[in-house]
Amino acid sequence: MDRNTILRTLCTVFLLIAVSVSGFAAPANGDQSYVELDRAKFQKEIDGKHVDLYTIKNNKGMIVRITNYGARVEQIVVPDRTGKLGDVALGYESIDQVVNGQGSMNAFVGRYANRIAKGKFTLDGKQYQLAINNPPNTLHGGEKGSRFVVFDAKQLNDSSVQMTYIYKDGEENFPGTLMSRVVYSVTDDNSLVISYDAVAVDKPTVVNFTSHVFFNLAGQGNGDILGHELMISSDRITPVDATLITTGEFRPVTGTPMDFREPKAIGSRINQDYDQLKYGPGYDVNYVLNKTGSELSLAARVREPKTGRVLEVFTTEPGVQFYSGNFLEGKVPRDVGKGGKIYSLRNGFCLEPQHFPDSVNKPQWPSTRLDPGEWYSGKIIYKFSVRK
Repeated sequence: MDRNTILRTLCTVFLLIAVSVSGFAAPANGDQSYVELDRAKFQKEIDGKHVDLYTIKNNKGMIVRITNYGARVEQIVVPDRTGKLGDVALGYESIDQVVNGQGSMNAFVGRYANRIAKGKFTLDGKQYQLAINNPPNTLHGGEKGSRFVVFDAKQLNDSSVQMTYIYKDGEENFPGTLMSRVVYSVTDDNSLVISYDAVAVDKPTVVNFTSHVFFNLAGQGNGDILGHELMISSDRITPVDATLITTGEFRPVTGTPMDFREPKAIGSRINQDYDQLKYGPGYDVNYVLNKTGSELSLAARVREPKTGRVLEVFTTEPGVQFYSGNFLEGKVPRDVGKGGKIYSLRNGFCLEPQHFPDSVNKPQWPSTRLDPGEWYSGKIIYKFSVRK
């Protein structure tokens, strides 16, 4: 054995020892293709509170990084079919970029996710007027919601971090104090588990939470998501009008480009002449999941053919909003992501489990009301795997 061969062998041994000590399993080909986020670039004071970046991981190589500004998931690192690690979440490299970036990107959304018609709802005979931040409607809790606030964060262990926020009575003109908590955990089956709960403290209120992670299973910044194959476990949607407000009906997906009961490429019908696709423009609609209660169940499955990565979405919620990245526009600096990648039209997708949009004004739908002392709890699981 020559000297170079001996050196290569020793380097390999030392690498394997280092991986073993660190608790990580090496990718099959020893390769990776993602930006290492610098924690220091996420450390800042905002509204008098400390912002930071938290890392959670498992012993299989999966890494998730989250900032407590909006409880945003900034990175999800998982392997492809060859074992090569890649970052499948769109996001930014610094807190300044986050603040100036896409408003909802990767945030944990509350106190009320999605749209409320004309920013109005009535509770116990009193009408509340919210900010119109998505004319003519309220979107994702108002001007700030939870997207632009700093959560109190606590690292529970190497694989879990907890974030809490107290919505004040009258905040964004919603009634009642609401104590909320979200826990992000990474499990050894390569799942990101998002467990959340909230309790109404002093007044009746309304609540609807969701996770707004932008995914690209080919790797963030690696083109559009139109070739991703999507399945959604739903026979019906809650259609919207031209202002993207639900009409109150359930519409069957049969015979329409909204039908994803069998896997279909996201881009295969996205340009068809159909009202819901025109309003989007593209997919931006809530699916009524095929379930009867709040049991944890499979909502959707996505496969990216080139990398073999598969994402399965499980939820306790009654619906899931599918969004095809219609407002990613490649604008500088807003849409400049990790590694300087430009996020253009449909370079990412979202699957946002939640209650149905505008449920506060649709009494026929599952209620989002929460009375004092009453708890609202839920769970979202983003599970990653590969298929040959």
